[in-house]
Amino acid sequence: MHVFVTGATGFVGSAVVRELLDAGHRVTGLARSDASAAALQAAGAQVHRGALDDADSLRRGAAAADGVIHTAFIHDFAHYLDNCQADGRAIAALGTGLAGSDRPLLVTSGTAVLPQGRLGIEAERADPASAPPRAISETAALALLPQRVRAMVLRLPPSVHGEGDHGFVPMLIGIARDTGVSAHVGDGANRWPAVQRTDAARLYRLALERGEAGTCYHGNAEEGVAFGEIAAAIGRHLQLPVRSVPAEAAPAQFGWMARFASQDVPTSSAWTREQLGWQPTGPGLLQDLDSAGYFAA
Repeated sequence: MHVFVTGATGFVGSAVVRELLDAGHRVTGLARSDASAAALQAAGAQVHRGALDDADSLRRGAAAADGVIHTAFIHDFAHYLDNCQADGRAIAALGTGLAGSDRPLLVTSGTAVLPQGRLGIEAERADPASAPPRAISETAALALLPQRVRAMVLRLPPSVHGEGDHGFVPMLIGIARDTGVSAHVGDGANRWPAVQRTDAARLYRLALERGEAGTCYHGNAEEGVAFGEIAAAIGRHLQLPVRSVPAEAAPAQFGWMARFASQDVPTSSAWTREQLGWQPTGPGLLQDLDSAGYFAA
């Protein structure tokens, strides 16, 4: 299969490219810069020049492929809503390139679009009226079904971890270094699901190859790691005190990350594993914190 991958040089996307190539697929990656193009060529992938805000480049990339995996997202959380809306437009553009073909389009979302405080399952659909803005991606993807696009959603957990991670956990480490405290909100019992990067990449491939139109898959290996345990591991490695902050003080401690540090989003991936034969084998989040170079700097 010839697969068009957006975000192909990112932390998750580059692992997806490697997984696809190793499985015998041909890959073309979206590249905005010369550096990204060079990285794709070095990995053995073809290059399609364009950008997320260039609808025509997305349409042409999708039209030339047998299937699309969309991992790209603008991770500027100071403009989170704007970036989620931009993602919706990018998905619509990819869909125009696949319309009428029944070819697969696998779109990335997050487990946190589901209601908090209880175990989320794949059959649940995000409510656009109340869900976080990331649900825009799901709505945009599933809206393509009447156009004969085999649209599917892969919900990633808050932590996709491993060597080279530059997501939420490294940000928490940076906050702890800056403030001199590794903090959690309240009793720290709120839970973050998690997955190791190569396990996530394998799931992307399986969903592309075997997934059914209109389906949401869950890409978490762990249902929920207590945030207090994450904070304790950070404190231990940095030799900093671990403290609880009340909810009203979370913005002062975590800044824009306060909303994420407070999330309690336990998530099941049992149905995904059964349907796609996905069996995560990588280390858990706390194990990776001990061995994947998170505290090398």
